[in-house]
Amino acid sequence: MLVLAVVAALIGAHAAHVHAPAPGLAWLFPPLVIGLLAIRGLYRHKISVQYLDEAGHVVGACSVAAMVIIAFVAFTDGVTGQAELLARVWAFGMIYVAGSRYVLSVSQRRARTERAVARRTLIFGAGRIGAQVERRLEEHPELGLRPVGFVDAYPPGDDQIPGRQAPVLGRPDELEEIVTRTGAEHVVLAFLSSRGSDAALVPIVRRCDELGLEVSLVPRLFESINVRVGLEHIGGMPLFRLRSVRPKGWQFAVKHTLDRIVAAALILLLGPLLIVSALAVKISSRGPVFFRQRRVGRDGRAFDLLKFRSMRISDEDRGNVSVLLPEDTAPGGVEGADRRTAIGRLMRRLSIDELPQLFNVLLGEMSLIGPRPERPEFVELFERRVNRYEDRHRVKSGITGWAQVHGLRGKTSLSDRIEWDNYYIENWSLWLDVKVLLMTISAVFQPAE
Repeated sequence: MLVLAVVAALIGAHAAHVHAPAPGLAWLFPPLVIGLLAIRGLYRHKISVQYLDEAGHVVGACSVAAMVIIAFVAFTDGVTGQAELLARVWAFGMIYVAGSRYVLSVSQRRARTERAVARRTLIFGAGRIGAQVERRLEEHPELGLRPVGFVDAYPPGDDQIPGRQAPVLGRPDELEEIVTRTGAEHVVLAFLSSRGSDAALVPIVRRCDELGLEVSLVPRLFESINVRVGLEHIGGMPLFRLRSVRPKGWQFAVKHTLDRIVAAALILLLGPLLIVSALAVKISSRGPVFFRQRRVGRDGRAFDLLKFRSMRISDEDRGNVSVLLPEDTAPGGVEGADRRTAIGRLMRRLSIDELPQLFNVLLGEMSLIGPRPERPEFVELFERRVNRYEDRHRVKSGITGWAQVHGLRGKTSLSDRIEWDNYYIENWSLWLDVKVLLMTISAVFQPAE
């Protein structure tokens, strides 16, 4: 793609009668970009492929490579007039490489999802964390890891670990025979059972290396480890330095200021759509334009969440009706009898009914990005039922969130939603907010109840 970019730039420059005294300098661009991408690790095998992150690295590598060539030109006597050619090389390089990587990521994701390239994976530790790893790998085949079984010297019984599906294949000292029998290529080290010893992991890692197995590790305190973790060494001992996000620090103050600015701009930009939607709701059925519902936000404070009314008033005037939910299921979608109007169905499908929450953002009650707020009666229930549920109230609730753009909308797994929401809080950055907004644009067109 980089070679094609240089060729396209040279052809385009010739057609546009752009004079470049030393066009050969453009050929420095491909090896420079490849070297920079290699330094950033884009040619290593990854379990999770994040295209938006890769696209950012591609833009950065192409920009730095172009600047290096421009600096070289600037300090070379008698070589001038290269700016237009290098600008073309830079633009074509970014477009070609980012585009080809997108096609590659889509192809790779499809092949993994269809298990065409799935790596057979052993999980060390058949306890709760091991079972959670198994469930995640089964739910997300795009990771390219297919669990074939557990390895544990003292595995808990199936009645102690509900939801565990893969069989326990043997003990760690039987690893070679297990690998031969299963054809395993990857190992995930989860927590060993209580009678096991973490010291036993060191020879296991060495043995995996001898057998040519890739090894992944679920670390202790994994709930507190985020992208800001720093690795240092004291002699030969590694030391992880944990840096947590402060939801009441200056970074979130900047986020909330930007929230209000963007919300105000969106209200002005989407003004015609808001007016047309309000008129459509008013004409379609009797009752108020807006539906107000009490929700719990940051620090447990309640506020009235706004939506365009999508149901007939006879149904929604009982907004606090008790809803029985299956275990580990979040509320959402249509509860009780389906009283949606024709306009309401359309607005829900396109998420237009959520747009009035921009006013909640403008008032400082919500954020653009964050965990979705829940009703007080459900908050009380979930705080008793779900581990770390209350952690999501460290930040303002959002119109959209990290969990929602990963398909956890409506009546989906509550524990999974909490895990994604807490991941967002622990790893928050402005770039993560931008990613959520970009992913929301595609997610909003997926059918939702």
